[in-house]
Amino acid sequence: MSDTPEFPDEMILERAVEGDSEAFSMLYERYVGRIYNYIYYRTGTAVDAEDLTAKVFYRALGRISHYRSQGVPFSAWLYRIAHNLVANWYRDNSRKQEVPLEDQISLHSHADYPEQALVEDQEKENLLKTIRKLPQERQELLILKFIDRLSNSEIALIMGRSEGAIKSLYHRTLLTLRDEIENK
Repeated sequence: MSDTPEFPDEMILERAVEGDSEAFSMLYERYVGRIYNYIYYRTGTAVDAEDLTAKVFYRALGRISHYRSQGVPFSAWLYRIAHNLVANWYRDNSRKQEVPLEDQISLHSHADYPEQALVEDQEKENLLKTIRKLPQERQELLILKFIDRLSNSEIALIMGRSEGAIKSLYHRTLLTLRDEIENK
């Protein structure tokens, strides 16, 4: 079991639930980057993202023996832990939630024409400004959908909603973005 990509999550997860620390290490290696990125988008600082990511995996390690598959990928369980820890972090720190998308999304284009690159950069910046005005819940939905590329069922589990509620929120969010962009 030395090369993580060779083994499906189910096989590794089964061993981790049984107490195999090497299997849990493989799950950690597989998901630490995704969980860190999610937390970084939510907190906006690398130090806090590192601390909270460590707490996610510490909590997961402590509770892995109680893990039960709910028909969605293991990553959804980790995202749910991360979501709860970030919510607690904001509550404990009484900070305003912001998602610094511009820190991770490059505004530089590789276009052959400088004018085209400028227009593309302005369009991206306008989109980011519009996204930052959305309620935190909608920003989180967009991060999970477009940055982490999660399915509606995974997002529903992470956000503690039904899949239908996520589809509805997603649809309303896209309509809001469209209206805001058209009215500029």
